Amino acid sequence: MLDGFVNTSILARAQKKGLVEIHVHNLRDYTTDRHRRVDDYPFGGFAGMVMACQPIDACISALKAERHYDEVIFTTPDGERFDQPMANSLSLAENLIILCGHYKGVDYRIREHLITKEVSLGDFVLTGGELAAAAMTDAIVRLVPGVLGDEQSAFNDSFQDNLLAAPVYTRPADYKGWRGPDVLLSGHEAKIKEWEISQSLERTQRLRPDLLNE
Repeated sequence: MLDGFVNTSILARAQKKGLVEIHVHNLRDYTTDRHRRVDDYPFGGFAGMVMACQPIDACISALKAERHYDEVIFTTPDGERFDQPMANSLSLAENLIILCGHYKGVDYRIREHLITKEVSLGDFVLTGGELAAAAMTDAIVRLVPGVLGDEQSAFNDSFQDNLLAAPVYTRPADYKGWRGPDVLLSGHEAKIKEWEISQSLERTQRLRPDLLNE
């Protein structure tokens, strides 16, 4: 799942340019179990399966022996909510590890001793943390200088200033009688900027008023 994702589109181009390195590690490669098992039944008779300490510890220890990591991140529904400011901050890091949660999670001792940051995409549960890790990777990598063709475009994205982005339009100006705003065709930069700000504020107030409160 992750190999396909990180080797397409912007993430693939970023790696080809030498701007980032993305490595996917299979925890089964680090287990000492002869059946390559990475999970076991939870103590206490709870339902589900739990990722065991040994393969996770072995993998993270091997990676740390090669280089320093700014954060060891665990994707979990009860973590800190991932947002644009967090993506901005993590894009400045040199090296990151993202551990994908799975099944009922990981042995809590991993979270206590090896994890430096616990992150959630939102108040819902996924089968595994791979999708969360992929989303975070995309959000972080696109902010690395040189990854996007127009670096300024990232600063106009939604949530950069706790605002939703203004609507965007392209040619033709009139499609089936559907016209875009005339101000965008005026060439008047001050008026265009004023329109952009007013649209961002209006859309944020209407769709995500909680952002303005923040």
